[in-house]
Amino acid sequence: MRFTSISLCLAALLPSLVPAQTEARRLRPILEPALLRPETVAWELQRYLAAKAPALPKVTSAAEWTRQSAALRRRLLEEIVFHGWPREWVEAPLRFEDLGPIPSGKGYRMRKLRYEIVPGFWSTAILYEPETLAGRAPAILNVNGHVGPPGKSVEYKQKRCINQALRGIVALNLEWISFGELNHPENLHWFGGHLDLVGANAAGLFYLAMRKGLDYLEQHPNVDRSRLGVTGLSGGGWQTIVLSALDERVAVAVPVAGYSAVISRIERPEDTGDIEQNATDMLTIADYSHLTAMRAPRPTLLIYNAEDDCCFRGNLVRPYIYDQVRPFFALYGAADRLAWHLNTDPSDHNYQLDNRRQAYRFFTRHFGLKETDEEIPVSSEINSYEELVVGLPENNLTVLGLARKLAAGIRRPERTPEEARRRLEAVVRYRPVEIKHAWALTTTHRNEIETRSFRFEFSNSLSAAGVWVKALAAEANAPGSIVLHDQGKKAAAPLVADRVNRGEQVLAADLIFTGDAEPQNPGTRALAQLLATLGDRALGHQAAQLAALARWLRAQGAPRLRLEADGIRSQTAALVAAALEPGLFAEVVVRNGMASLAHLLEAPVRYEDAPDLFCLDLFKEFDLDGLAHLAAPTAVRGSQRP
Repeated sequence: MRFTSISLCLAALLPSLVPAQTEARRLRPILEPALLRPETVAWELQRYLAAKAPALPKVTSAAEWTRQSAALRRRLLEEIVFHGWPREWVEAPLRFEDLGPIPSGKGYRMRKLRYEIVPGFWSTAILYEPETLAGRAPAILNVNGHVGPPGKSVEYKQKRCINQALRGIVALNLEWISFGELNHPENLHWFGGHLDLVGANAAGLFYLAMRKGLDYLEQHPNVDRSRLGVTGLSGGGWQTIVLSALDERVAVAVPVAGYSAVISRIERPEDTGDIEQNATDMLTIADYSHLTAMRAPRPTLLIYNAEDDCCFRGNLVRPYIYDQVRPFFALYGAADRLAWHLNTDPSDHNYQLDNRRQAYRFFTRHFGLKETDEEIPVSSEINSYEELVVGLPENNLTVLGLARKLAAGIRRPERTPEEARRRLEAVVRYRPVEIKHAWALTTTHRNEIETRSFRFEFSNSLSAAGVWVKALAAEANAPGSIVLHDQGKKAAAPLVADRVNRGEQVLAADLIFTGDAEPQNPGTRALAQLLATLGDRALGHQAAQLAALARWLRAQGAPRLRLEADGIRSQTAALVAAALEPGLFAEVVVRNGMASLAHLLEAPVRYEDAPDLFCLDLFKEFDLDGLAHLAAPTAVRGSQRP
């Protein structure tokens, strides 16, 4: 949508100017004080989220859980992981390229591989094979975590892969998106939000990247398909449980310090993880405790660190993903196949010697090899990053580039206004709320201006903040304006002063995740992710709060309402509310807005700076001009940011 500048052409639509009663400098001391504590906002959201956390089902037999697991697996793949991904990409034949051998130590050999995740997006891998392969051997997919620039060359991973090969196991060492050879600014995991925006659940890309590795091992002529394993640290631990729960080919899994149940992530901000670990809508179907239980009765060793300096401290995670899950393995008479190890040396976030020894023992035991927990010394055989570089095609796609590619193919269907609103409600998960109580916190009465400051408590127990301002000379039923600003009400003084001086009563509001209603510890980025994975949308909450505030202001005696929004976040919330509640506002005026949601991709806008805007399917289904059209008879006017 292309906004035109606000100009004198609006004069006919505005009430007659009254003599100026106030200035922005006089309003700033009233608008700037915080009306909500950020920790309180976070606590309200945590409590709201905890009530939505899915519980493990009560099952009484292995057959019953097998049926339920199959249904969960199918739904998670079809409704979540592959949501919006072209079927031909999901089912595409495997494309691996062998780029030749790497000099290696005695007893094993190494080869450079690269493979296509989706058309135009390639990754790399290193294959470790026993020097002598007789018959079919077990194989392990080694996935990476957040290891920074070293990527697949990280020391502890090389030692693990070499030791696996020396024990007769084929090992595949995958690069991970954003690290090693894929270390590109546009591959940051937060660009997964841009994939969501254009309609492809971010989890799908990460899932395909690791599943392709498993596909390769299964098709390897010397691999025993009944003995496939997966292991990795941190983000690699997350990949391990997701792949091994959703793909029944994985016989043995050893996730290391990589995930927790949602209640742990709600309790401790450091456990929240990246966007792919909180896949949109995933927890409407299953939590990570469910994924762990879906491994039953396949052997699974959970390794955690006692004093992890990153996340997922073992004793805090255990109650939800081991203690509660063990009975599911017991249903199959396989309680001993779910194992637990708490690392105390070195106890931090690691896959060092103690954890590797635990993994060696578990894999060799359940692969039917000679059981051992000893590590063969291979420190002298560790390769440098440069020696393990495989090479990517020129102009290899990135996560952001892929989002742009998908956006270019968007074709929106024709819908009636009623159909479009129903679809918009579904996309932003719009659920109307009412103001349960407007807590009056303070008031001023000076310079011919009256103000009242409020904490607005809504029927869902979440809050917003606002300051109501009116000139004493204004009419009792003066028109009303709601003012939103991306920087919060504290930055809205000029806008508020302008409307008050036009004889209006004004509510300068901070909707949830903005201004005074922005949470901390955890912050907006973490909580917006958790809302999304539990089936809500931050944008839907903002629109619902805005509509409730409009009804409240009308009840204060403002028969005609207008809405003024400054910034792209306020703009989007305003247009969504106006589209879903047509006629609620006579006018919506946007300042410093964007012409299209494509701006989020083109700028690009970072997920961290506007997590409420990266709403699954939003740009796929709507753009700003469509929302403005849907808001009719509300007039929408505004200006773009420079």
